[in-house]
Amino acid sequence: HLLFAGMQGTGKTTSFLAMAKELYGENYRENVLELNASDERGINIVRTSIKDFARTKPVTEKTPFKLIFLDEADALTKDAQHALRRMMEDYTSNVRFCLSCNYSSKIIPPIQSRCAVFRFRPLKAEDLEKYLKFVAMKEELKISKDAYESLTYLAQGDLRRAINGLQMAAAANVDITQDVVYQAVAAARPEEVEEALQMSLDGNFSGARERLDTLQITYGLAGEDVLRQMHRCVRDLDIPDNIKVQMIEKLAEADFRLSEGASPRIQIEAVVANFVVLGRHIEK
Repeated sequence: HLLFAGMQGTGKTTSFLAMAKELYGENYRENVLELNASDERGINIVRTSIKDFARTKPVTEKTPFKLIFLDEADALTKDAQHALRRMMEDYTSNVRFCLSCNYSSKIIPPIQSRCAVFRFRPLKAEDLEKYLKFVAMKEELKISKDAYESLTYLAQGDLRRAINGLQMAAAANVDITQDVVYQAVAAARPEEVEEALQMSLDGNFSGARERLDTLQITYGLAGEDVLRQMHRCVRDLDIPDNIKVQMIEKLAEADFRLSEGASPRIQIEAVVANFVVLGRHIEK
């Protein structure tokens, strides 16, 4: 049995499909049961669909077992996972299980111990760019170098997000540049966010607040999106680590308050106000 764990867009489902096609050829669907656990996550799906499929022998003689693929298995309830644990033992002669999840900690330890765990890391920027160039060549798109850098920066190792960003940019403009990418995916440039952060640390509260307001209006960013981009940019600022630590703490506090239903505008202004105070402790 296999357990694929890792963030979204790193190739877990694609790896399973490639393995299934290698084992069974093009008619792999006769020997593969593919379920998305986020749609059907209760114990009934384990006792009915999975059990009925697991009890039958494989169609082909080449491979002596069938495959059951549970995508987003971390969405299965605990009762369903315990029922699945026993089934993985009883039907090993007929079937192999492959579970895919974003968070392996949500899979109960008895299932993890029965599986070979493969952890999928975020894809490197050069690998993302290589595939994006392949797509661009097939689609005959004209893309600048800085546009590729923007797409890989925004994707954060998620190939699916990078391809979607490329598709949105291509729909917006035939000639894809850095500006087109940021406008298409509704994200602010990192240098613009850094500039707003630096203004707040320099004591320019009004200027930093107006800059962040402009970014929200121009790119249509939600409050959570602004905080995430601020968090990414804090690490690149040329300031002492003890100030960065306090800035990240303030961002985390505001993020929690937003998740509880607080006003995004007030929370972002509060963060900027805190940064102004912290900036006074930086030796000029």
